[in-house]
Amino acid sequence: MRIISLLFTFFVAFPAFCDWHLENELSSLSFVTIKKADIGEVHEFTELSGNINKQGQVEFSINLSSVSTNIDIRNERMKKYLFNTVMFPKALFNAQLDQAALKIIKTGSSAIMKLTGTIDLHGQKQAVTAKVLVAKLTDKQLVVTSMQPILINAKDYKLIAGISKLRELAHLPSISNVVPVSFVLTFIQ
Repeated sequence: MRIISLLFTFFVAFPAFCDWHLENELSSLSFVTIKKADIGEVHEFTELSGNINKQGQVEFSINLSSVSTNIDIRNERMKKYLFNTVMFPKALFNAQLDQAALKIIKTGSSAIMKLTGTIDLHGQKQAVTAKVLVAKLTDKQLVVTSMQPILINAKDYKLIAGISKLRELAHLPSISNVVPVSFVLTFIQ
């Protein structure tokens, strides 16, 4: 009986030692494209997954086939020509959160953190740093929000040919090679 009591106390008193899992329905990742020099459009990915383990290791995955631009033909073209989802179905992000800083966030409070990690997209890996706001809404719910957009350059991920193909198919004079990305990610225990 004493062992059960000790285990119960451990899991109730130390929730920060449990893994946090991304809640897709309460999360979003959006990006903005610019075409014809000054026409901006907001798009998103609707299928996200990930977790933060007890060591503070962040693993985040984007199903690239879930791209949503509000235009079906554009979604299909982006999957085929830009992301090549047959060969590269997912984009991955791995990083290390400051576990000590994460543990001291009280319920109902937040903290600004620097998140440094690696994006693996289209077979290319690039280091990236993001300024994020980490808010502990409850003992079982954590929200990580980008404080500034992350700029993704298509050249860094060998996506220039795909952008050129999209531009050609849509008969556009230009599509920007740099895309700002923002996110709100909700994790639960």
